[in-house]
Amino acid sequence: MYHIKHTKDSKKNLDYIEMVDFKKVSYAKIYLNLGGSLQELILNNNHVIKDLVTLTYDKTYASSILFPFANRIEDGIYKFDGKDYYLDINQVQENNALHGFIYNKTFELVEKKVTKEEASILLRYEEKEYTQGFPYNYRIDLKYTLTKHSLDLSVSVKNTDINQFPFTLGWHPYFNSANLYNSIVRFKSHKHVYFDERNITHGLRDFEINNEFKIKNKSLDDCFVLDSNKILFETPDYSFELTSSEKDCFLQLYTPPKSNTIAIEPTTGISNSFNNKIGLKTLEPNDSYHINWKLKLN
Repeated sequence: MYHIKHTKDSKKNLDYIEMVDFKKVSYAKIYLNLGGSLQELILNNNHVIKDLVTLTYDKTYASSILFPFANRIEDGIYKFDGKDYYLDINQVQENNALHGFIYNKTFELVEKKVTKEEASILLRYEEKEYTQGFPYNYRIDLKYTLTKHSLDLSVSVKNTDINQFPFTLGWHPYFNSANLYNSIVRFKSHKHVYFDERNITHGLRDFEINNEFKIKNKSLDDCFVLDSNKILFETPDYSFELTSSEKDCFLQLYTPPKSNTIAIEPTTGISNSFNNKIGLKTLEPNDSYHINWKLKLN
């Protein structure tokens, strides 16, 4: 049987939910005050996601939901519907706006359910005040469902404004490996995104990957156009499949300054998408966009 525990301590700035089965074979820890992000995950006794400890969340964006844009917007400037907009710069050294606005918001617990086979929670954030450079209201729902072998993350964005707005979405989880050098990411792609020194997209290059990307000692901060909505990650201890309900999707791979750790990030757009339009979507008033990411152990 699964159970759900909500811990909240304002003095210690703690607000998180734990979903766990009776034997702790399966476990998930989600911080409501860190953008509803998944900070720890155990599936069938495999520690898939761990606390990054020495690396702080404001630098890593670990497991954060990236909205209304994934990755960077050059100089924080973009044009939409004939108007210029100026986002706050939160990556000062590179003079970019980075990863949107949701990562540090506090979500509320709307619903929780437990059965013998799974636990699920529904979290919600509603933006009712205009943000610098993005003057729109919206609502985001995150539904996490945990089973013995899988974690399902469903994201729903509703435009509650009177105007349409542009957006991309991403998820920024870091995964643990006993030996990253001998781990493999399997995916299919024919295009690699070319970045400049500020990690701003400058174009797409031909890059044929047909199922096997060996990590070895690579230092990664790379983005690929996916030909399939399926990504496999194989480590010496476990392997999983990460799938997306979105047909047109991208993969960002990043190795942080922490051994045996890699970010495997599914996104619907790429760096500077508000300007280059690659993967960019628009949402009309009262319309909703839904995406589902599922991580399942093999």
